[in-house]
This record gives sequence, structure tokens and C-alpha cells, in this order.
Amino acid sequence: MLFENMSMAFSAIKVNKMRSFLTMLGIIIGIGSVISIVSIGDTMRSLFADLYKDVGVTQAYISIGYWVDEVRQSDYFTLDEMERVKEIFGDQIAYIDSGMSTSADAVNKKTTVAFDFEGIDYNYIDVQPVNMIYGRYLNEGDVLGRKKNVVMSAESAMLLFGVEDAVGMTFRTSLYGNVDEFTVVGVYKKEISPFQALMMGTSTDRGSAYVPYTLLTWPNDYFYYLHLYASEDVNLTEFLNQLKAYVANSKGRNPEDYRLVTAMEEMTSVDSVMSGLSAAVGGIAAISLLVGGIGIMNIMLVSVTERTREIGIRKSLGAKTRDILIQFLTESAILSACGGIIGILIGVGLVSGIGMAFGIGVVIRPAVVVLAVSFSAAVGVFFGLYPASKAAKADPIDALRYE
Repeated sequence: MLFENMSMAFSAIKVNKMRSFLTMLGIIIGIGSVISIVSIGDTMRSLFADLYKDVGVTQAYISIGYWVDEVRQSDYFTLDEMERVKEIFGDQIAYIDSGMSTSADAVNKKTTVAFDFEGIDYNYIDVQPVNMIYGRYLNEGDVLGRKKNVVMSAESAMLLFGVEDAVGMTFRTSLYGNVDEFTVVGVYKKEISPFQALMMGTSTDRGSAYVPYTLLTWPNDYFYYLHLYASEDVNLTEFLNQLKAYVANSKGRNPEDYRLVTAMEEMTSVDSVMSGLSAAVGGIAAISLLVGGIGIMNIMLVSVTERTREIGIRKSLGAKTRDILIQFLTESAILSACGGIIGILIGVGLVSGIGMAFGIGVVIRPAVVVLAVSFSAAVGVFFGLYPASKAAKADPIDALRYE
């Protein structure tokens, strides 16, 4: 019986191809829009998650709050205080430094390039891995001895020296007003996606290099931040609260006087915003499903009117009210489901095309696709219920008389 109803439904759809397609158009647009928007939203959330994983989800900065009116010199940090923090919290801290960075021009003969210098400790590579292609990374001796050695990216080496292998080459730059000569001890390469380059503001005309963080705390050895990465196996919230309480107590301050910025909080905030936007815009797009459903109801009512005599003949031959009802409901559901399938193909194709164009992997959840097909069929059944019920209740005598 089901296959017979489906066969009759497809036959009715084929008879009026253009009308059937226009009827499905609202469903096609609605399903395609919902899948596209939800998939784009999920893809963006995935890209942001990868971005934060790349910079480190356990990364945190702690500093005196900008809202504190009277900031004392003792509210800042010293190298000795940082060492005490490392001793007290031990294995809970995977990495810690002063979070210092600066920008200055690097000069090699007649070439001058604007550089961003980031102060790091020798074990920074443990939390921010890079591929060393020439030379070595900064070592403990560089940091303790405040040696004027740098590790730079291959792109930066090309900008300043015209070659990637710049190990042993020197350049001049000014840190805190003193012009010094620095030596390149290593060159690294780190592959990042176009999206990461865009979000992290990677510039093609600026160089970047790592220097011992002890150089950037000179000459007074006071610094504003404690920059750290917590170990992955610790309870991050509990650990950071303990750290904040310890710092505040050691400085004679209240914990609320210190500001704690974490990558995890930023990632959660961004994910929440992206999820909310995706849901809101997806909900707006879903309104077109309602419009499509009304279109199906309208066309099915027209179909019932056109096929009144057919209904009368079937009833006179013994078809029950239930049979007529199921026939028209099946036709309505097939119309809607076909529109849903076409909408899915368009939505998935559109999102995949955008991903290929920008060189990013897209996220298409199978559950969303299944839900879209199911929902489109449900829309067809719901909005086809009234026309089907009207057809089923038709009096066979009146139907046979209808011209």
C-alpha cells in the first residue's frame, strides 16, 4: 500500500513538474540556508578552537588591575618573585616568563626592517613548538647570561638578510634606547593556516624574533605581567584562583585588585558568541520553512480540487477514508522531502565550495542533515494534513458529479 501511494505521488508530481518545483522552492531555500548557516557557524567555531589551541588554552596573564587607583611599584613583579612562584606551584606550571615584548627597527647594512621582539625563556618551545630549520633554540645560558642572541622566523630572516639560513649573522637594534648588536642563533618555521594568519595579524613586511626575556626586564628588572602556561593535567580554574590569591597576599592586596586573563575564558566567550549568532541566524532562515509549508498546503488544496473526480472514483471502488488521507499525506511528505534533499545538496555544496576556496576544512554535522530531512518531511505532513483531510472527507456522490 505504501509503495502504491508513493508511486501515485511521484506520478502526480511528474504531471506538474514546474508547479511541484515551485512548491518545493521554499523548502529548498529554507533547508539549504539552515544547513549552510549552521555549518558555517560550526566551522568558524572549530577554526577559533584550533586557533586557541595553537596559542595554548592553558595560557594566562596576571597583572595589577587597571581599575586600581594607586598603583605601587611593589605591585609589579620581579625576577625573584617569579622564581618563588615557580618553586611554590612547581609542576602545576608548565612555563612562566615576564610576558615582555617590544618593537624596534632591525638594521642589517642598508636594510631596515620593523621587528617585533618577544621575550621568552629557554623552554618556551615546550608550550609553543616550532620547527627549527637552522641553528638552535635559545638555551638556559642565553637567558641567565642575558646574551644578545635571537631566534627568528624564516620569513623574518628573508626580510632582513635575504636568506633563510641567517645563523651567525648579526644586526643592530635598540632596546630601551641602547643600540646593541644581536646575533641570530636559530631560524624556525611554523606553518599556520590562512585563517590563523588573518586572526593573529601576521604581517608580511614586519619581522618577528624571540630574545631572552631577561633582556626585556632590564634595566630595573620590574615587569607588569606574569605570563604562564598551566600544566594540562591541573584544574585550571582552581589553580589560577590559588595563584591569584597567592600573588595578592604577597603584595598586600586583595585578590580582586589583580586582573587574570586566560585563553580559556576568551575561547569560551568567542564560542558562546559564535554559537548564539549561528542559532539566531539559523532560526531566521528557518522561517522560510514555514513559508514553504504554507506553499505546500496551498498547492495540495489546488490538487485536491483538481482531482475531486478521481477521489470520487476511488471511493466508489471501495477506497476507505483512511486510504485517501494517506495518499495525499504521502504526496505532501514526498514533495517536502524532495525539497529537503535538494536543499541539503545545495547547502552542503555551498559550504564545501567556500571551504575549498579558502583552503579550510568545513564542519558538516550528519545530525543536522538528518534533522533537516526529517523536519522537511514533517513540515510536508503537517501542512498536508488539512488538504488530505478535506480530500478524505469528500462525499463520493458529489465527487463523481464534479466536472
